[in-house]
Amino acid sequence: MSYEWWIAKRYVWSKRRHPFVGVLSTVSVLGISVGVAALIVVLAVMNGFDQDLKNRIIGTHAHLVIEKEGSFDDYAGIVKRLGQFPDVKGASPFVEAQALVQKDEWATGVLVRGLDAKKEKTVSRFYEYLTEGGLADRPDSVVIGSELAKKFHVRIGHSLSVLSPDSRKPMHFRVDGFFTSGMYEYDANLIFLNLKTAQELFGLGKAVSGISVSLKDAQQAEREKRQIQASLKFPYYVYTWMDMNKTLFGALRLEKIVMFLILALIIFVACLNIAGSLTILVMDKTKDIGVLKSLGAAPVSLVRIFAIDGLLIGAVGSLAGAGIGVGLCAVLGHCSFVDLPKEIYYTNRLPVQMSAWDVMSILTLAVVLSFLSALYPAAMAGKLDPVKALRYE
Repeated sequence: MSYEWWIAKRYVWSKRRHPFVGVLSTVSVLGISVGVAALIVVLAVMNGFDQDLKNRIIGTHAHLVIEKEGSFDDYAGIVKRLGQFPDVKGASPFVEAQALVQKDEWATGVLVRGLDAKKEKTVSRFYEYLTEGGLADRPDSVVIGSELAKKFHVRIGHSLSVLSPDSRKPMHFRVDGFFTSGMYEYDANLIFLNLKTAQELFGLGKAVSGISVSLKDAQQAEREKRQIQASLKFPYYVYTWMDMNKTLFGALRLEKIVMFLILALIIFVACLNIAGSLTILVMDKTKDIGVLKSLGAAPVSLVRIFAIDGLLIGAVGSLAGAGIGVGLCAVLGHCSFVDLPKEIYYTNRLPVQMSAWDVMSILTLAVVLSFLSALYPAAMAGKLDPVKALRYE
């Protein structure tokens, strides 16, 4: 161990002539700990909401959607070609369009999705989201979202009328099931029909709106999109689940960055305290600095001593904050201290998902800022004149 490290450690833990210096150092450590812990917890909660949202979107939508300019009536051949891609798990045609749903005096616009009940099991979690009943093998069967059912006061066996822009008169359906995806937008504005019924409702004949494709790994959607697009070429277009929700994920990403910057200010303020406490420490150790310089210590050695002090304070505060943050995340993940409105979030506890990359980034940021904040006091110590220092003492 070099003598700079040895002296720096003594300065961090030794008694000072001015007790206020020790108080400032303690406040600096506590400030960094609070900042690091707050950043870890907030980013873990935001990651949890982000992952939960992705799971719900992927469960309602397929990983990839293939659409075509004009009529899409050759979908059977496309589905067969998709089987040649090793990472494609399943494919299913669908019909999707806007329509008007009416029950008694109530009416509202909804998104109608017609699907192949057998093939849909391989491309989405539709059947996992069913809370009651299901899509029956009848032309007049319909499954609606739980929020839409509450709005219309609908139960199993009740009738609904659906009117599309392409139909002259409404078609009547029997409610056979409800689903809850956890996304209010879908649960309040989405209904499911059998594929052939939807084709008849929108006057498509044997054509469909597109093909839903599921992958073995949803995170590889962008890569598979490029490969499938290169194979199908124009007039087909391939979209990923991220493309279809680009605005939402962009807003979440921006919110996460802004929260990181705001909470990083806590660490920045604590680092200013480190600079202040080390400045006072330099004044407190003026006699020691003068003696060290008289014995031949180089100015760069004194700079190292006080820079190491700042590094040690930052490291201790960062590690303590990391321990507190990880502990709080573990507690929040298993206990419900915050009651969330279930009708909005569909969960009564905060979703927490820690990222090792986030924790390492926060620790690195805190330690680097602590080290940089110590450079000015360290430079002051290096420039101190030993004769004036001893005379002052």
